[in-house]
Amino acid sequence: MQILSPAWALLLVGGYGAILSTLIVASARAFAHSKLGFLAAHREIPAIPAAFSIADAWIWAPALFLSAEVAYKWGWVGLFWFTVPNVACLFLFAPFADRMRSLYPEGFTCAGYMKERHSKRVQNLYLLTQGGLATCSFAVQLIAGGKVVTALSGIPYFWATVILALIPVAYTMYAGIRASIASDFVQLSIVLVVGTVIVSAAVASAGGFEPVWAGLYGKTGTYSSLFEGDGLDVLLVFGISTTIGLLSGPFGDQSFWQRAFSIKRTDVKKAFFIAPFIFVLVPLSMSLFGFIAAGTHMGVVDQSRVNIEVVLKYLPPGAAIAFVCVLLAGLVSKLDTNLASISSLAGDDIALKKNVSDDRGSLVFARSAMIILVFGGLAIANIPGIAVMTLFMIYGTLRSSTLLPTIITLVRKRVSEPGMFYGIIVSLVVGLPAFGYGVFNKIIWLSISASLFTVLASGTIVLIAGMRGRAAHQ
Repeated sequence: MQILSPAWALLLVGGYGAILSTLIVASARAFAHSKLGFLAAHREIPAIPAAFSIADAWIWAPALFLSAEVAYKWGWVGLFWFTVPNVACLFLFAPFADRMRSLYPEGFTCAGYMKERHSKRVQNLYLLTQGGLATCSFAVQLIAGGKVVTALSGIPYFWATVILALIPVAYTMYAGIRASIASDFVQLSIVLVVGTVIVSAAVASAGGFEPVWAGLYGKTGTYSSLFEGDGLDVLLVFGISTTIGLLSGPFGDQSFWQRAFSIKRTDVKKAFFIAPFIFVLVPLSMSLFGFIAAGTHMGVVDQSRVNIEVVLKYLPPGAAIAFVCVLLAGLVSKLDTNLASISSLAGDDIALKKNVSDDRGSLVFARSAMIILVFGGLAIANIPGIAVMTLFMIYGTLRSSTLLPTIITLVRKRVSEPGMFYGIIVSLVVGLPAFGYGVFNKIIWLSISASLFTVLASGTIVLIAGMRGRAAHQ
């Protein structure tokens, strides 16, 4: 599978990072020296660039790799349970992003708003879940990208993850969220344009759309229904947990709140409504690789890299190198999104906890957090046997714990602070370990029950505590 020498791979990846950093740094100088510029891009990003950034922030390793994998394994049924919740969550999030901006117009983080509405201890729970999500998400990109670089070049996996982690550090540490948004626009354009050309060429080389149609029911040809037969198994094993995790996604991810605070006030809802139409192009196009592999009964060595294997089988080596650039663009843009996200949590919430309010001090906290994130992500990515799908599903459950408490806080005037705190605690302490145990031991009923418990328990406790509080005051 190796198509590049380690030296040429280093030149390709290093050159990509150097060119990208030069372009972005040159366009983001005005945002590098103030807290408002670094953490919120002066709150002036217009709708279209913002929509591209939102879509690109949602195009991470699962969209690039998992969409092809589930299409290969489970056909259109797997693709449905991956794509529909991915798109629906951005539509669902739009009015709440707009609401947050109205209620907290000068804010930087969702956690900061929770402090204003509730308490420091509730804020701490949001910092824990959102900081944990950023770290795990960073690791997922490194795992997926590291495996590809290693397979195609022979560079040891550890060093491949280190190289990938370092690409976005310079420009994101320089200009924060503005650098990340500029990167999103450039790199999503690469994914859409170059990716479309390569996918089209692969379809043509494999025999046109005939093998695609033949692969619509997955590698076994038995996934023909969403709720019956083998399709029901997909719903139970993958669909329910994934849907809960994805619908919760933006609500538990500071990178989307950060964009809500960075967009022009009048364009927030518009940007989030446009973004899903841009995002959906990526998983739909990547899924064609999975359908081709299934429809041609291709001998796939590694299902998690089925897209790469299809490109190598049906296209010349030059196309594979171009496809690596597509994957780099998608993965690196999410890496810088995570860096910008963690910087806002540290540069605002944690800095203020330490009584640091000046711009210089805030930026020190913001940039220091980026460095810590890099080391944390590398540590997780190099855990032996760690898999993208497992980590993806686990941190999807992690962010589910704050979904309903966040929505309730945004739509109700009076919310119980103890209900918020203990509700999230119960969801995390009970739901997350139970889900992890169910996933690792393939106990389907336990993983489904734990997913539902995690998302429902916190919200239920918040509502019950609120009703008891009102009754006590009557």
